Amino acid sequence: MLRKLTLFVSLFLVAVNASSQIYDPVSWDFSFEKKGEKQYELIFTASIDENSHIYSMDIPDGGPIPTSFRFDTVSVFKLIGKAYEVTKPVELLDEAFGFRIKTFSTKAEFRQKITAVGASFTVTGAVNFMACNNATCSPPKDVEFAIKIADQLAGQVITADNNPGSESDPSRSNRGLLKFFLISLLAGFAGVLTPCVFPMIPMTVAFFSQGSVNRGKAVFKALIFGISIVLIYSSLGIIVSLTSAGAGFANALSTHWIPNTLFFALFIIFATSFFGAFEIILPNKWVTGADSKVDKGGMLAAFFMGLTTVIVSFSCTGPIIGALLVEAASGDVLRPTIGMVGFGVAFALPFTVFALFPSIMSRIPKSGGWLNSIKVVLGFILLAFSMKFLMTIDSVYSLGILSRDLFIAVWIVLFSLLGFYLMGKIKFSHDSDLPYIGTFRLFLIITVFSFVVYLIPGLFGAPLKGLASFLPSPTTSELNLPNPSIQPVNTSVLCSEPRNSDIFDMPLGLKGYFDYKQGLACAKEQGKPILIDFKGHACANCKLMEAKVWSDPEVLKRLRDNFVIIALYVDDRTQLPENEWIVSTIDGKQKKTIGKINEDLEISKFKTNALPLYVITDYEGNPLNKPMPTNLNVAEYKKWLDEGVEQFNSAKSH
Repeated sequence: MLRKLTLFVSLFLVAVNASSQIYDPVSWDFSFEKKGEKQYELIFTASIDENSHIYSMDIPDGGPIPTSFRFDTVSVFKLIGKAYEVTKPVELLDEAFGFRIKTFSTKAEFRQKITAVGASFTVTGAVNFMACNNATCSPPKDVEFAIKIADQLAGQVITADNNPGSESDPSRSNRGLLKFFLISLLAGFAGVLTPCVFPMIPMTVAFFSQGSVNRGKAVFKALIFGISIVLIYSSLGIIVSLTSAGAGFANALSTHWIPNTLFFALFIIFATSFFGAFEIILPNKWVTGADSKVDKGGMLAAFFMGLTTVIVSFSCTGPIIGALLVEAASGDVLRPTIGMVGFGVAFALPFTVFALFPSIMSRIPKSGGWLNSIKVVLGFILLAFSMKFLMTIDSVYSLGILSRDLFIAVWIVLFSLLGFYLMGKIKFSHDSDLPYIGTFRLFLIITVFSFVVYLIPGLFGAPLKGLASFLPSPTTSELNLPNPSIQPVNTSVLCSEPRNSDIFDMPLGLKGYFDYKQGLACAKEQGKPILIDFKGHACANCKLMEAKVWSDPEVLKRLRDNFVIIALYVDDRTQLPENEWIVSTIDGKQKKTIGKINEDLEISKFKTNALPLYVITDYEGNPLNKPMPTNLNVAEYKKWLDEGVEQFNSAKSH
């Protein structure tokens, strides 16, 4: 087993080294030229290596990815027409596609005319293109630009290499990579604090508590467990790039019914084992016989425990690592690899430390049955958290079976039973007699029954903000009582009946749309800015934001009165009619479901698939200010909403 592990590590390092040799034959220069009073032309120049080419902006349907341009800060300037080609393309027969296609070789220049609103400003955005030679093609790639417009700088060239805003270009300094690594470390520590990951900690401790009493073996298994997590996360970015799995890979894994069913069953099996029904043991060929076979079984078990921990955590960590996978999907392998190493190290560290404890716990005398009591308590907790996987299946596939009140009712029963168990009113087969209740157990009983009392109002519509990320949407409850604080007041009339309103609901009595184009049309008709809410059925932070931020009366009033809201679910698996399918400009794959199309929109326009993501745009879909991720600071969120409205009104007045 040790030789296999060594081989795995070696292959991983070879893959990292090989993947850094990216086919990237194009470099970009960005500049501008003043053409008159407040009239400018943005200049985009591509330098292309010999024997390679990029494609024209005008490509027939079914062809490769055309060159295109995206512009962000439209509030400070106006686009005049569309970007156009200055260099004349060469039209050749492309044998791969079977028809003639316009291409550029050696050098290509593109321009975009703009009218300035302010005296000095910066134009940001990205150029999306695809490069090929006779043997290979690069994946569709974005190179970001930031062109500072000022009269004294007219004609200055700003290249992708020295532009700090060009986040997608692989030519960046070591300091930039170090900063990215440190950010990834912080993201890894944050991932441990998410609601989907914490339940795995007691499960991990329980797993190692059933292992060998030998201190050295326990430490070795714990280290293998931690290293496995790091290697799995580090490999993920490379695998996604090499297999073109795309940025939605983690999201698909965390929302599909098969893995969620498996994880639900896994939690139930562990809980049942902790209650004393049976013991979880590895196959005899792994854990019995010669010492070498014992070691082999232990290492393999530790590896698969690490794999399980990583996969289960995707429900909450998927949005965190989503930005790294987006970079991988666009062809940049080095940065997501470094980022995933940092994320994996930080994520694995607490688990590894916890995994070292069982070897110490196993030496503590088992008198009084306290160790069995710990396992029973863990069993109740695992049963409670197993409900989350059922909730994910129910919400993503719109089954409408597991309502919020049913979910809360099950939790009330489970935690009530846990309280009675701690009081000694319920006993399992391996429990010892409980002659008295100690101080620590008393405080646990108080905590558990206090939690049960806290849950009860949730049956009748109480928001339970502290648990919002765990629970189904309030709109699924059948027992809700009227809540005056969230009743619609002066709600704007929608322009038309929202598409898919039979599948989706707006929270807190709000009204809005679930289709991007329909929402844009209504915003244009009403002359309002748009708030796009990229969310997911299984997104814990989305529910938390709605419960703790959107429910604030002042935020809610702004949402009702000032915006046309478009809620776009990126994990919904409802298949659309064939005439609404699209071919992604990101990975070239066909997108058939509501979720996949919405996810593709989020990635293509905003370069992330993080959830939630809130974007304020004009009624053409152009961002008015910086998108807002999860932010539980109500004051900052209100300020951000007001800033978006102000930018919208300013652009309208000009």
